Amino acid sequence: MSTDAVISVQQLRKSYDKLEAVKGIDFQVQAGEVFGILGPNGAGKTSTVEILEGLRPRTGGDAQVLGYDPDRQKQQLKDRIGVCLQATNLPAKIRTQEALDLFASFYSRSVSSETLLKRLQLWDKRAAFYETLSGGQKQRLALALALVNDPQVLFLDEPTTGLDPQIRLEIHGLIEQMKSEGRTVVLTTHYIEEAERLCDRVAIMDEGKIVALGTPRELQQKSRSQSRIQIVTAQALDKAALPQWPDVVDMVLEDDKRSLDVYSSRPARTLFEIMKWLDQQGITLEDVHLKRPTLEDVFVELTGKQLRD
Repeated sequence: MSTDAVISVQQLRKSYDKLEAVKGIDFQVQAGEVFGILGPNGAGKTSTVEILEGLRPRTGGDAQVLGYDPDRQKQQLKDRIGVCLQATNLPAKIRTQEALDLFASFYSRSVSSETLLKRLQLWDKRAAFYETLSGGQKQRLALALALVNDPQVLFLDEPTTGLDPQIRLEIHGLIEQMKSEGRTVVLTTHYIEEAERLCDRVAIMDEGKIVALGTPRELQQKSRSQSRIQIVTAQALDKAALPQWPDVVDMVLEDDKRSLDVYSSRPARTLFEIMKWLDQQGITLEDVHLKRPTLEDVFVELTGKQLRD
């Protein structure tokens, strides 16, 4: 076990009567990383996170967060972690700063409400009733509540679901700030591009198991999907004259005879050979694009499902 691991899970299991929601999973989360958990509905990701937060007892296996057992040391753990749920509902007539001060009273240490409100662009709304806040403002307040005890580990459960793109980008920026401060973030999300942008490593869950674990780039490289090289030339190409470049599994020449799609298992090597051949033939290259398998391609390949299934 790595000495830098702040979360360690071994053979974690969770059952609800006869339904086994989590089926003996293992993973570690290192200090200061953003760790993403992806999975369709029913994959077991929410049960896993709720166990780590101390909200739900585990059926079997071991789990530690910051050296605490979430089952047996709930109070000590909750004092050191922050939790932001997908939906946070507060009393309609509570004021923004009142909510922060109330939550701060639950912990042994806290950050000043003024500091958090200014940081999360809520200072002008400090006296506003909760019911008057916009969806983005409510989510920023939820993040402020998760940060009020200056936590070392943050659990963010789909923090941008239902928000418009601009607010999502703001939340992304805040998560990147948290990482730069050395905090560890566990993020569940339905947005593939969010995981690709924010996460150092990703665990893909399906039917209670982790079916893949690694950096987004590592998972993309393991994909059986082929990378696509798209080239556009100034002169028309003759498909019969095209060589068999290494690692190429398919080629498609468009009707204009100038646009060529090349599918390769080793795109960098293939692209080098294509460039060399074009130069030898005196063919002018007008445009080139390399499209690698996305994390979404990997997800569908491994689970046979879309993320929102």
